[in-house]
Amino acid sequence: MDRRSFLLSMGAGAIALPSISLGQDKYPAKPISYIVPVAAGGGSDYVARATTSEWGKEMGNTTFVVENLGGGGGVIACQRTARAPADGYTLMQGYVATLGTGPATRKVSYDPLKDYTPVGMIGGTPNVLVVDAKLPIKTLAEFIDYFKRNGTSNYGSAGAGSLTHLLMELLKQDTGLQTQHIAYKGIAPAFQDLVGGRTQAMFPGLAAAVPHLVSKTVRAIALTGNKRSERFPDIPTFEELGVKGFDDVLQWYGVSGPRGLKDDIVKTLNDSLNAVLITPELEKRLQVEAILPMPMSAQQFGAYVQKDLERWKKVAQEQNIRLDA
Repeated sequence: MDRRSFLLSMGAGAIALPSISLGQDKYPAKPISYIVPVAAGGGSDYVARATTSEWGKEMGNTTFVVENLGGGGGVIACQRTARAPADGYTLMQGYVATLGTGPATRKVSYDPLKDYTPVGMIGGTPNVLVVDAKLPIKTLAEFIDYFKRNGTSNYGSAGAGSLTHLLMELLKQDTGLQTQHIAYKGIAPAFQDLVGGRTQAMFPGLAAAVPHLVSKTVRAIALTGNKRSERFPDIPTFEELGVKGFDDVLQWYGVSGPRGLKDDIVKTLNDSLNAVLITPELEKRLQVEAILPMPMSAQQFGAYVQKDLERWKKVAQEQNIRLDA
């Protein structure tokens, strides 16, 4: 081979090699960071770890690294996710507070719709209207009558702007109740004062209410959602009682990625998430938090988030709830 032929053959080889070395690995090719906007140990954290442990198996034993980023009402986690590369290796477990009630009641440094790519819904748990068990209230009609007759009655919540706050404000709109809101720093102290008789009602998530329902220190009046709880089949839904607008109100958890996530990556994630949500293993684990799996397409989840945000914005505006005013 002459010198010219040799150099040409080397040039051809040099051109061919990069096409091999730059070939993309099939997604996912490395661990996925899964950001949870709360501290470790709570219900949201449990949902994240239960879901990702089963989800990882469905994705060929992919490792999900759960990263708890509490603080700022979820703002820190939302900012981190929004600024991450849109490569499918950073996901966030958004929920009703970070993508719904929070942005509805205060100015946040992210757009809950435009800054994220919807991936899929995990599931939701209903909220339950409860009263101090010592009160003579057993039905929704009796609840409304009692609160209308007792002008000094009040209700507690897990915090201003929380779902437990806005739900009662929504009920007040629909029933004409006039009752004072008392905001607590978390659901535990709110329950403590409810059981102690310092407040008369509350609207917690069902999972948080279970110990108090079992001990009969509180009495359940009605559930949000579109069907009764299997564990507490005697509690009617608001829909059954003729109160509209509560059938799709849930403490929900879903998965989002940064804006611009590619369609094929979203499909891989959504297909595998939906597949694992219908397995008995994950369904059983989610029952610990009274969560019903809710498989959806990415588009359906995006529409759900938008509807939920619009609902709470409307309630906040009509009830004059603005926490950064």
